[in-house]
Amino acid sequence: MSRVTDPEVLAFIRRTEESYPGDSNQASAAENRRNYDAMCAVFHRPHPAGVTAADRTLGGVSCRIYERSDPVAGTVLFSHGGGFVVGGLDSHDDVCAEICAATGRRVVSVDYRLAPEHVHPAALDDVTAVWQALDGEGPRLACGDSAGGNLTAALCLRMRRLGSRMPDGAVLIYPGLGSDMTAPSFDLNAEAPLLRREDLMAYKGVHAPADSTDPEARPLLARDLTGLPPMLIVTADVDPLRDEGTMWNDALRDAGITSTLRNDAQLVHGHLRARHMSKRAADSFAAVCDWLAR
Repeated sequence: MSRVTDPEVLAFIRRTEESYPGDSNQASAAENRRNYDAMCAVFHRPHPAGVTAADRTLGGVSCRIYERSDPVAGTVLFSHGGGFVVGGLDSHDDVCAEICAATGRRVVSVDYRLAPEHVHPAALDDVTAVWQALDGEGPRLACGDSAGGNLTAALCLRMRRLGSRMPDGAVLIYPGLGSDMTAPSFDLNAEAPLLRREDLMAYKGVHAPADSTDPEARPLLARDLTGLPPMLIVTADVDPLRDEGTMWNDALRDAGITSTLRNDAQLVHGHLRARHMSKRAADSFAAVCDWLAR
């Protein structure tokens, strides 16, 4: 049973369920993508005034680049969520535009290859290629939600392994980081609205083998996190993945990395789309933007 009682969050849940069938994650990838794109379109908001967007190719990968008319130096590389199976440049278009508006920084959204057609390390290879093709002054930051949070963490691990430029900071929003799914939140929130444990099981093994030991596919398997950048970890309290963010935050702190954990009560997985319906979600999104702006 859901532990959500906030009326605004409940309204968001209802609106999502009306536009995204509950069995979509068990459907074919093509059908799931159609359903997901239709649901995202329901929540899509016009770009804020002063923000322009243009589709370009960076490092051989399709991207959408957002810029504010009065820019602030720096770039945010954004990797979208969707279980590595759904999502793209349109699904998180307004989120990226609003990050650009709030921070003034250029935002580069990556249209990475999706599973099951393209398995690990395809998505990370695409994110890496775009990251290494970035130019411009100011800090370079990385941000992603859900599967994109995984890719953001994995990008940091890969840059350390390659000895290449590390993000100056990273934000992981309700990330899935490849645990063995035995943490308490997987039981407590097994039937959470919008993302159930059975949905996670449907995605398990699609992006990378379930028994993979590659930390760039399952960052929580990394034994050493020294040298990684400061991070903000945002989790939703009513989300089976909640404790993965907590575990990552704890591991970062144990390695001496500056890390901030924000767990949002009453919020559910995917609450970025609720930022115009729910004060709780709006506050969470504002905290992300404030951190990226700093």
